[in-house]
Amino acid sequence: MEQKNGYKDFMVHLLFAVYIYGLFKVILFKFRAVDPSWLWQHLKLSLSSPLYIVQGLQDGNLTPFKEISRTLHVLTNHDLINLFGNIAIFIPFGIFIGVMFNNKSLSFTGAFACSFALSLCLESAQIVFAIGSFDVDDLILNSGGGLIGFAAVHFVKWMGRTPSIVQASDRPI
Repeated sequence: MEQKNGYKDFMVHLLFAVYIYGLFKVILFKFRAVDPSWLWQHLKLSLSSPLYIVQGLQDGNLTPFKEISRTLHVLTNHDLINLFGNIAIFIPFGIFIGVMFNNKSLSFTGAFACSFALSLCLESAQIVFAIGSFDVDDLILNSGGGLIGFAAVHFVKWMGRTPSIVQASDRPI
């Protein structure tokens, strides 16, 4: 049984690493190939001229709910995909932390804080690497997505049907 738990834990952590890789590929590399040299060039560029960082902040959105409100009023396909995409891309993060912290040591506040911290790191990285702009609404939407995933895991547990990935070690072979 211990070996099965070890395998399950390994698989969950492996899938989590693949998810984080995909998250970075989408947010930092904008679906391009993951190329550390490209990221290094952007970092050198922003460090050589801090105006890139200032410009990224000025071009960004620092007003909570500004872009969300605009999107809901304009309703273009691109904006709606961006809105729901920012939520959807963090739902797996909430699921993973819900599964990995299966012993209930992580509260909803903790799940929100983890989602917010990861989103803040990614938003800040876009500024530091001069590859995007900072959007506080992305923090809100990403954190909400993380909470949705975390809540889904707890809802399934509450219903008494623990996700198969959590109880894989209890299944007969």
